[in-house]
Amino acid sequence: MPWSWRYESTDGQAVSGPAETFGSQSDAESWIGQAWRDLAAAGVTSVVLLEDDRVEYKMSLLPAAE
Repeated sequence: MPWSWRYESTDGQAVSGPAETFGSQSDAESWIGQAWRDLAAAGVTSVVLLEDDRVEYKMSLLPAAE
């Protein structure tokens, strides 16, 4: 089953981003580990990891509050 990322803005609305698909969860997570800075610079504030249409988890790309 393919894995992919959904990209969201601060208000939770979908935003466009790379239409990458991955063969495994670890491949998807490795990719986001390298791409998150570019995504954040483009206005993506959170990403949702999907396996087909099932949500695995949501993750913020914003810096942690200090």
